[in-house]
Amino acid sequence: MRIAWPHMGSLEFVLGSVFEELGLDYVLPPPNSQRTLELGARFGPEFACFPLKTTLGNFIEALEAGADTLIMVAGRGPCRFGYYAETQRRILSEAGYEFEMVPLEFEPSRIPLTIKRLKRLKQGRPWASLYRAIKFALHKAHLIDRLEQQALHQRWLDRDKGATTEALKRCYRLVWEAGSYQELARAEEEAFALLCSVPQVEREEIRIGIVGEFYLVLEPYFNLNVEEQLGDLGAYVERNIYLTDWLRPSGERPVLGHHEHASERLAAPYLSHKVGGEGVFSVGDTILFQHLGFDGVVQLMPFTCMPETIAKSILPQVSQHLGIPVLSLVIDELTGMAGVATRLEAFADLARFRRRTCSDQRGLAPQPAF
Repeated sequence: MRIAWPHMGSLEFVLGSVFEELGLDYVLPPPNSQRTLELGARFGPEFACFPLKTTLGNFIEALEAGADTLIMVAGRGPCRFGYYAETQRRILSEAGYEFEMVPLEFEPSRIPLTIKRLKRLKQGRPWASLYRAIKFALHKAHLIDRLEQQALHQRWLDRDKGATTEALKRCYRLVWEAGSYQELARAEEEAFALLCSVPQVEREEIRIGIVGEFYLVLEPYFNLNVEEQLGDLGAYVERNIYLTDWLRPSGERPVLGHHEHASERLAAPYLSHKVGGEGVFSVGDTILFQHLGFDGVVQLMPFTCMPETIAKSILPQVSQHLGIPVLSLVIDELTGMAGVATRLEAFADLARFRRRTCSDQRGLAPQPAF
C-alpha cells in the first residue's frame, strides 16, 4: 500500500510525519504546478469547484508516481466538498487508473466507518502508535502555523524582497527533520531565530486581513501567492484560518486565539445561519478584522464556490456599514497572475489612503475596538 493525499498548505508535514512515525510507505505528489492544474481541468467537470480540479491533478500525479491508495477528507453541510472523494474516484476509475479511494468522514454518524478505514490505513500498527504519531504531527502543525504567522507579520519589513519567504522555507525543513519532541523544541528555537534575523527596514504600515475558502487561503500556489504579494506591497498580513484551525473539531483557533462562535456572533446581523464551508466565517472575520484596526480585507474564493458566493454578496454591505474596504478575488484555472497583482496593488494603495485618512481625522493611527 502506497498512500498519497493532495497538497493543501502545510498538510504534507502533518500526514508525512504520521506515516514516517508509523513506518508506512507513502507518496508525496510533485509540488503544485501548471501541469497539476492542466491535468485537473482536463479530467474534471468544467462546472466543478476549482479545488476539486487542483486536488484531482494532485491525485493523477501521485498515481503516476506509484501511489495506489488515495486519502481525501470528506466535508459535511451544504458544500460540494463532501462529494469530492466519490466524484474523483469515479473520474479516475473511468480514466483507467487502478487505486483505492479512502474518504475520511468525521460526521458523528460516520465515525464508525472512518475508524474502520483508519484501521486499514495503519496496516497492523497499534492504535497507541497511531495516536502518538498524530499527536506529534499536530505539534509540528501548530509550530508551522506560528512560523507562517510570524512570516505574515514581518514580510512587509524585508530589506531584501523575498528574504522572509526564503527563511520560512528553511524553517519548514527544520520542522520536517525533527523526529522527537526534544528535536522539535530545538527546531522551534532555531526557526524563530532564523526568521527574526532577516534584515528589516522601517516602512509605513498597513494591515490587511485574508478570509475565504480554506483550501484557497491555505494553498499558496493556487491563490497566486497572495500573502507574499501583499507583503511585498508593504502590508502586515493576517489570515483568518490556519491548518490547525481546520484540523481541530473543537472550533478553537489556537493561532488567532478565538473560537468560531465569536465569528458567528459577529456575522449574525448579516448572515444568521450556516451556509457551508467558511461562508459565515468570511463575513464574521471581516468584521473581526475591522474591530482589530485592519485597513482592508481580501476574500479568496474559488469560482462556483456556493458558500463564498453567498459571503461575497454580503461583504459589500459589511464594507459600507463599517467603512473597511473589501476585495473579493474569484480564482479558477483561467485567473492570471498579472490581473491579480494589479488589483492587489490598487487595493494596497486604497488601504494606505484609508489609514492616512483615519490618522488625520483622529490625530493617531486607527486603534482596535476591543
